Amino acid sequence: MSWLTLLPALVAIVVVFWRKEVIIALGAALFTAVLLLQLQQSPLGISLPLNAAVESIEVLVDTVADEGNARLLLFALLVGALMAYMRDSGGVSALVTRLINAGVAKNARQSRLLAFFTGIIIFIESNLSVLTAGFLTRGLFDKFKLSRAELAYIVDSTSAPVCILILLNGWGAFILGLLGHYPLGMSSVDVMLGSIALNFYPIFTLLLVFFTIMTGKHVGPMRFARVYSYSEPTDVTAQPIGANITHDHATTASVSHHTHHQDQQRGKVRYMILPLLTMIFSMVGVMLWTGNGDLTAGSGSKAVLYATAAACIMSYVLLTIDKRFTHQQLVDIGFKGMSELLGLVTILLLAIALGSALKTLGTGTFIAQLVSQSLPLWLIPAMLFLAGALISFTTGTSWGTFAILIPIGMPLVAALDLPPALLLAAILGGGVFGDHCSPISDTTAVSAVAAGCDLLEHVQTQLPYALFCALLSLIGYLLVGWMWLA
Repeated sequence: MSWLTLLPALVAIVVVFWRKEVIIALGAALFTAVLLLQLQQSPLGISLPLNAAVESIEVLVDTVADEGNARLLLFALLVGALMAYMRDSGGVSALVTRLINAGVAKNARQSRLLAFFTGIIIFIESNLSVLTAGFLTRGLFDKFKLSRAELAYIVDSTSAPVCILILLNGWGAFILGLLGHYPLGMSSVDVMLGSIALNFYPIFTLLLVFFTIMTGKHVGPMRFARVYSYSEPTDVTAQPIGANITHDHATTASVSHHTHHQDQQRGKVRYMILPLLTMIFSMVGVMLWTGNGDLTAGSGSKAVLYATAAACIMSYVLLTIDKRFTHQQLVDIGFKGMSELLGLVTILLLAIALGSALKTLGTGTFIAQLVSQSLPLWLIPAMLFLAGALISFTTGTSWGTFAILIPIGMPLVAALDLPPALLLAAILGGGVFGDHCSPISDTTAVSAVAAGCDLLEHVQTQLPYALFCALLSLIGYLLVGWMWLA
């Protein structure tokens, strides 16, 4: 039964690349996972597929019933409303004009650098980093004819990688909590700090992003990614994410062309900046509030939801006071924005449910056991990295990967006298790989939304870069393991 635990992930990967539809792929993978769980409890029977289908629905219900998951789904809907307010008010257009006139982003390279450094500066929470950088620079990317897929790659590659390197955030608190149970010969803080320089994957990822920004060179599908016209009024997230359903941009453009140019004329920078600042400061405030003054102990799910709601309220108040729109128009704009992200919400729901089912099935634990058994000491860091990469990619969660692998890797430190910082770095880097590029990771999905890029396009265009950095990291752990432990 153990090898069968890999089947749901395999189904998801095969279907997504065969049918080019993420929702169907996730649904099929969830059904497969639930079917395997049913097989563990009862023998084969004619009613088994029907029972699995019913139980799959119940898994979705249980997923929504979880408070943290419900907050994430509501947050995704509110992001759609916030983006619609920023876009339809002309705030995006006004900010683009202001940044260009100020010389902050007067060409394509500077626009890329702005997205890159915005993501690095905001290291408190990965979703906050992604949303801020994406919202701030999406109009600039359109203006300078840069693809939204490139923006998604930049913001995604400077969120989780930065969070796992700086660690003055919830990531660091979570890792410290996991390390506290093991005799490592030094404090948990020292082990975590020592892992930073050995955490090859996020370091290579950031260096590669900076290289592509400075050279403008791309490989693979990224070279052919679609470029959106700056005058195009529709938002790419209006397309069902990962689905083979086209959106008639030409028709929408003909209806909305005049309104869009009016927005460019009448839009004000504050229509975008004030809601964005509200979101940033509210998120920090909620993290402090829920953590009783400790930023790293705050609730991330509450922070992103409450902060996005506050930003929507700020947009509504600004546009009402300025008589930019009537109350009914703002309600319509907000719900239209939410409807544009229903595809994303569905993907998030299915991805979270699939991750829960895979955890119950034991997929991550099985991969970890395969890697950790009967290995030469010098291979252990590389194999822990590989295990982390496989677990995080197939389950879509970095924190879940840490929770599985740290209890496996840290006991090896005491038992085999291995360097704890090296093993921890390998685990953390492998976990970030999947969080960074898995099609069922919430960070990947939010990055696509923030950039206004189709989710499947984001995964396909980003994967060659992520795999290259993963290969370099694997080689790095092989070399370091050989030098230290052979």
